[in-house]
Amino acid sequence: MTPMLKIENLTAHYGAAQALFGVDLDVAAGETVSLVGANGAGKSTLLKCLLGLEKPTGGRILLDGEDITRTGPARMVRLGVSLSPEGREVFAELSVLENLRLGAVPLKLSRREEERRLAGVFDRFAKLYERREQSAGTLSGGEQQMLAMGRALMAKPRLLLLDEPSLGLAPLIVDDIFAIIRQLARAGTTILLVEQNAARALSSSDKAYLLANGKVVEQGESAALLNDPALRSAFLGAASDEKPAASRLGAAGLTNIRLEKPAMHTRNFMPDFAGREELEAHQLKGLKWTVSHAYEGSAHYRKAFEEAGVTPADIESLADLQKLPFTTADDLRDGYPFPLRSVPFEQLVRVHASSGTTGKRKVLCYTQKDLDDWIYFFARCYQMAGVTPLDRVQIAVGYGVWTAGMGFQLGAEKIGALAVPIGPGNIDMQIQFLLDFQSTVFCSTASMALLMAEEIHKRGIADKIAVNRIIYGSERSSRSMRQKISDLFGGAELFDITGLTELYGPGTGIECSDHDCIHYWGDYYLLEILDPQTLQPVVDGEWGEMVITTLCKEGSPLIRYRTRDITRKIPGACTCGSVLPRHSRIRGRSDDTIKFRGVNIYPSGIDTILSAVPGLGSEYQIHLRRDDSGRDHMNLVVERAEGVGNIRVHDLIQEVVHQVKKQLLVSVKVEVTEYGGLPRSERKSQRVFDNRIQDEIV
Repeated sequence: MTPMLKIENLTAHYGAAQALFGVDLDVAAGETVSLVGANGAGKSTLLKCLLGLEKPTGGRILLDGEDITRTGPARMVRLGVSLSPEGREVFAELSVLENLRLGAVPLKLSRREEERRLAGVFDRFAKLYERREQSAGTLSGGEQQMLAMGRALMAKPRLLLLDEPSLGLAPLIVDDIFAIIRQLARAGTTILLVEQNAARALSSSDKAYLLANGKVVEQGESAALLNDPALRSAFLGAASDEKPAASRLGAAGLTNIRLEKPAMHTRNFMPDFAGREELEAHQLKGLKWTVSHAYEGSAHYRKAFEEAGVTPADIESLADLQKLPFTTADDLRDGYPFPLRSVPFEQLVRVHASSGTTGKRKVLCYTQKDLDDWIYFFARCYQMAGVTPLDRVQIAVGYGVWTAGMGFQLGAEKIGALAVPIGPGNIDMQIQFLLDFQSTVFCSTASMALLMAEEIHKRGIADKIAVNRIIYGSERSSRSMRQKISDLFGGAELFDITGLTELYGPGTGIECSDHDCIHYWGDYYLLEILDPQTLQPVVDGEWGEMVITTLCKEGSPLIRYRTRDITRKIPGACTCGSVLPRHSRIRGRSDDTIKFRGVNIYPSGIDTILSAVPGLGSEYQIHLRRDDSGRDHMNLVVERAEGVGNIRVHDLIQEVVHQVKKQLLVSVKVEVTEYGGLPRSERKSQRVFDNRIQDEIV
C-alpha cells in the first residue's frame, strides 16, 4: 500500500549549515509515528519542510503519492495536514475562540460548519470551553497546548503534526496531553509526533524514527524499541549525566531521555527449550517427581495407586502415564476441605475454590512455590498477548476465594504493568476508570466484555478510551461475538485465556497473536485428549476430553484429572514461532452436552452456525422442552444484529432452521428477537435452558 506520507532523501539547510541529511520516513494512514531526538536533531526542521514553512534543499515529500515538496502552508491545510507547533505559539491577545477559528481560515468554512467543528473541539477539550472568552495569554501552559492542538484540529486534518507537545509541562499535564493523543489515534487520525521524551513518544506510537544530528540513526516498531531489553540498554537505558555517550543515542546527542519504567521490569517468561526432545525430558522428570510426591504425601493418591497396582518406580517414560488412575471432581468434593493435599499443613499458605458454576465448590491448597509458579506463567500469558510494563490492566473478574482476580492482578504486576483491580459488575465505574486511567488492557469474561462493548458504543466513547487488548476467559464465545466486542471497543485485539482452579487457576494457556490456537504451558502440566466414553487416547487433531497431570504442583497435585472440557491437540509448529504445544479453544464440556433426539449437540456447534449467518447478533438462548407425548422440542432464540430491521426476520429464521438441520441433523424452532432483547451479564451468560425434566432428581 502507498503510505499516506512518504519522505525521500530529504535535506535542508539554514544558510551554509545543513540541518537534515538524507532523511527517509513514511507514515501509513491511521498510524501514529514518533520522531524522537534531542534539541538540534532536526525534528522541527523536518516538520517545517513538510508543512511548507521551510523549503528543503533536496529530496521529495509525497502525500498520497503526490509530490508536495514545495507546497505552501495554506494549501497543505487544505490537503488535510495541520501543525500544532513547538512552544504552542498561540496569539496571546486573542480569545480562545478567536485562536481556534484561525485554524480553519484557509478552508473558508461556512458559519454552521465552523460552529460544528468548534463543538467537536470543546467536546474533546472541556477546559477550553470553560475559558472560551479568555485571552489565550492568560491560560496555563497545559491549556495553551490544548488550544494549539484544538486549533490544528479545526481543520479536521487527515495528518496531524505535533511538535514537542510535552515541552515545559508538568508530568500530570503531560499525562493528559498524551491521553488525548491516544484518543485521537483511536479515532483514526494519522499522527506524526515529534518529541524529546523518548519513553512518552514510543509508548504512544506504532512506529518510531530516532533522529540525531539531522540523520535517522534507528527506526522500527515503537514497542520493540522500548521493550526489547537489548535495545533499551543500547538506545535508552545506559546513558547518565556523567556518561552521556554510554548508549548509542547518548553518543549521538540524545541525552535528555527519561524512562518511565526501569529495565528490571522487562523479563522473558517464555521457556528456552531448544525443541520437543528437551521439553519431553523436562516433562518426564516432572512426571516422576509428581507421582513420587503424591504417593508419599497424599493418602488419597497412595490408595488409588495401590488399587491400580502401580508404584512410582513403574514410571519410566511419558507413555507410562496411562498406567496411572484417573482423578475426578468427585475426588475433590469427597476430600473436602483439603482434597489431594500432599504436603504438611505448615507448608500451605493459601486456599482457593472454584466458582461453583457446575456444583459444589472444589477447594485447592497452595504452597508458596505453587503461587510463585502460577504468577510466573500468568505473566507468560500477558507476554504472549503483547502486554508490556507500559500497559494499564483493568481487571473486571471476580475477587475472593476463587482464583480469577488474584491471578490476573498478580500476573500483571509480575510483568511490570499497572494493575487496576476493580472486579466484575459496576458498569459505570468500569467506564469511568477506562476513561480516567486510560486502561490499555481489559480482563473479563466474554459476557462482561460484550456488556462493556455495547455500553461503550451506546455512550459513544470508543475513541476516548485506550483499550487495545481484551483478555477474556471462563466461557465460550462465538466468532461473531468476538468480532462485535472488538469492533465496539474500537478495534481491540481479543485473547482467549484458559485455566481452572484445580490447575492453579486462570493463566494455564492463552491464544497467541496469530489467533488460531491456545498455547498451553507444557512445562507445567501434561495434556491428554481422551475419548470421554472409552477414556482411550484419540489421534492428535480429534476432539476429546482434556485430562491433565501437573509436573511441579506441591500442595494439591493433579494426576490424570478429568477436566470435562472438550478440545483437541493441534499437531505441528505454530506460525507464531512458539515451541510451546497447543490445543483448540474449548468447544464444550463432556458433561454439558445437549442430548436431543439421540444427537449430541455442543453449544459451540450452535455458536458456529449462528456466527456464519449475516444479520444475526452474538446473543442466543437454547430452550428445551418435552411435550405430553414424550417428544423433545428445541427452541432457539437469537438476536438480530444491530441495525437489522424486521423485514429480514423471516429470511433469517429460514436460514438458521436450514443450517441447523443440515449441520446438526435436528429440527428446531427459531425465534429472532430485536437487538439487545436478550439479557446481558457481567458474569457467565446462561445459554441453555433445559426444561424437559420438571420433577426433582433424587
